[in-house]
Amino acid sequence: MSPIATVKRELLIRHLQAWAAGALHHARRATYVHGYADGDGGEAAEAAVRVLADLPGLARGRELSMVAIGGDVGEVGRRIGVAQREAGAAAGLTVLPVGGGTDERLPVALRAAGAVRVPLMGFLDATSAGEPPAVTTIAAIAAGKPAEVLLVLPPGSPVEPYRGRGFPLLTAAELATGPEPGEVVAFATTSGKSLESFKEALWAVDEFAGVRLRDPGDPERHLIDISLSPHPGPLRRELLAHLEKAGQATVTELRTFALTETVYRAADATRVLHTLIDSGAVAREPAHGRLGGDVMIRL
Repeated sequence: MSPIATVKRELLIRHLQAWAAGALHHARRATYVHGYADGDGGEAAEAAVRVLADLPGLARGRELSMVAIGGDVGEVGRRIGVAQREAGAAAGLTVLPVGGGTDERLPVALRAAGAVRVPLMGFLDATSAGEPPAVTTIAAIAAGKPAEVLLVLPPGSPVEPYRGRGFPLLTAAELATGPEPGEVVAFATTSGKSLESFKEALWAVDEFAGVRLRDPGDPERHLIDISLSPHPGPLRRELLAHLEKAGQATVTELRTFALTETVYRAADATRVLHTLIDSGAVAREPAHGRLGGDVMIRL
């Protein structure tokens, strides 16, 4: 397995664990859809089954459906079936392999699985297909309440076509090992809390063989080591550029900007703002006191 594939799988596992535990805590039923399931030989889908089979919530009468969709899921279905049995999954987990192609079959498969108006998470790694998923495929996942989707797109793919397709929040990052464009990881959700959770998972994954993050909005294309305390340089540049355009913004607005428009977390924005204020790069109003959300920041 390549280093980037390893990072992608760990990111999926970390976020899927958090999502599934929260979904089953608040609802009796939830659905996870794994697109392009045959793209890596079924390894990511198999890892997802093992994560879901180990959920303690399934023992409390909750129901979780996993829909695995791909062009040819015969071998994938066998592998995830073995993984489900080996993990000793509770009766509450149902795994449904669906062949015929992700873009073609996903909307129909979700309706058949009763995934409308229940918590729904999608994972679509389209790098094996060589082209991004259709916009209608992403929109179909928005039928969940709440809904979110983790996308992996081929290098250089834009994320703007997916913005506003039933998901008010969207963020993206590149997984890269050098100056050339890397695979694009995008996350779209209806929940700010879930976006925070994804960002925590993104910065918590282990670094493998030089895989680093690049902020798509950073004009200098700086590579950032994956760390719980990431280098603040790109965020500093982006906050200053945003203030130059906006004129001024509250701390809350700048935290939201960092969370949705950069690879960073809201807490990272707060730390950078403290350094910008101390250095005199920006001014605050009021000039003293706690750096609360309503404090106004300007160049």
